[in-house]
Amino acid sequence: MRIDKFLKVSRILKRRSVSADAAKSGNVFVNDRAVKPSYRLKIGDVVRVQFSSGSLTFVVKALNEKASKEEAASLYEII
Repeated sequence: MRIDKFLKVSRILKRRSVSADAAKSGNVFVNDRAVKPSYRLKIGDVVRVQFSSGSLTFVVKALNEKASKEEAASLYEII
């Protein structure tokens, strides 16, 4: 699954366009490397998203393109 879609489906960022813009501007890192919105995410990847107020780091636990609101939190684990 693409990183921009994962951030939207997992409800970490509200819209896919916002997550794509974050990746384009260099604020999304996978395994300590800045990635583009088209980066293919894998289970076990460590993702860090930089915000103006800090950052969020999590491990990808599952990939589900049609996760419901209740399932969204089970896609990742914050570290």
